[in-house]
Amino acid sequence: MDSDRDQRDAEDVEAPGLRSDTGRAIGFSDAVFAIIITLLVLDLRTPEVPPGGLLHALLTRWPVYLAYVTSYLYVAVNWLNHKGTFHRIRCTDRGLHWANLGVLFTVALLPFVTAVVSQAVEAGDRFDEGVAVALYGLVGVVLSAAWLWLYHYLSRHGDLLQRHVTPRFFAVERLRALLGIMAYAAAGLVGWLVSVPAALVVLLLLPLFYGLSSNGFYDLRRRLRHR
Repeated sequence: MDSDRDQRDAEDVEAPGLRSDTGRAIGFSDAVFAIIITLLVLDLRTPEVPPGGLLHALLTRWPVYLAYVTSYLYVAVNWLNHKGTFHRIRCTDRGLHWANLGVLFTVALLPFVTAVVSQAVEAGDRFDEGVAVALYGLVGVVLSAAWLWLYHYLSRHGDLLQRHVTPRFFAVERLRALLGIMAYAAAGLVGWLVSVPAALVVLLLLPLFYGLSSNGFYDLRRRLRHR
């Protein structure tokens, strides 16, 4: 353990200017997450209806509300996972910044696909619904791949981690990202080929899983054992 610490300290000395603390990366990322959540709300517009038609108009817009809740949970879960990840990082380098930007880039696509899904389901055309849900699944696949890139990078650069964290932790976390790639791909295919409601159920359940495991598979297993 002491030799690992000495190696990390030596690497920090040998790379002046190439590494920095996590403060700026966390602050920038939190700002991006806040903007994304704000953009999600913009799709919740007040319907223009004649007198007496407000209740019916509100009820018929349920796809918009469902899409908003799903994407809000998705953004919130990604923020929790981001927080849990950077809590274990002691310093950043150029490669980690790029991996983090990849995650933020894909999360920022959620307001767009949320609007696409809500409008398609509200219009009621089966083909457009399938396209919209497949697009949402594709964004989920890309986002999971971005997390896979981030976890893989951290698993290969243990010198960036807190002293009590081993690279194996993030090597295991890659399984969560791989599961996301497969699950979102399956949801997109189900929505395209079989059933849009079934795909929406999967898209609602996935944020629940990633929320429960946001502190890593190790914490999830520990909580399950104590139940």
